[in-house]
Amino acid sequence: MFRPTDLFDLTQTEHAALFDGCEFAWDALKRLKDHLLRHLRPGLRNRCEGVAWIGEQVSIGEGTVVEDGAMIQGPAIIGRNCRIRHNAYIRDNVIVGDDCVVGNACELKTAVLFNGAQVPHFNYVGDSILGYKAHLGAGVKISNLKVVAGNVTVEVDGKPFDTGLRKFGALVGDHAEVGCNAVLNPGSIVGRGALIYPNVSWRGILPANMIAKNRASVEVVTKRPRESA
Repeated sequence: MFRPTDLFDLTQTEHAALFDGCEFAWDALKRLKDHLLRHLRPGLRNRCEGVAWIGEQVSIGEGTVVEDGAMIQGPAIIGRNCRIRHNAYIRDNVIVGDDCVVGNACELKTAVLFNGAQVPHFNYVGDSILGYKAHLGAGVKISNLKVVAGNVTVEVDGKPFDTGLRKFGALVGDHAEVGCNAVLNPGSIVGRGALIYPNVSWRGILPANMIAKNRASVEVVTKRPRESA
């Protein structure tokens, strides 16, 4: 499930060429900077609500709204009919498809969002790819750097496989859902239609249409009035 077509509908991005010849979907991240240099045609066809800071190497499509306080550093290509909300921070080497949401206090860096992907509230997405209509709940963080030295690895045929990337967050497949305040650790692969429950710290590979649950127990006790001081 590591090939681009295992995770993503390549008709749902105008940048399918980014994945040409990639044996592993994460290899597209290695090409992202050069792809942007070749294909970026700066131009702002969006509408701003308030004051946003937008760099020179940025292209934004028609119908997209950029709200007050957003900062788009670039290089970046942002598609049509997106919503870039208040205080969003889009750093270097980012592609955002059509009909996407990048929400309040969200940060994107070295990232690809397919059409319809939503990163709506207090999210960090670094060195990652989100598929068609993938959705992150509020507070989801995608960790892209190991706390120990070395490249990020992914388990392939039961053995750790070096991705060749020092920074690599996650591949989140089409229609996958990640619940509020979950953390995706470096090298996470989330299959099409998979679901990760809120507050889960996920590591590794979640196959398509599977659910990762947090089984932490919750104690329920009788509510008693407190004694007055």
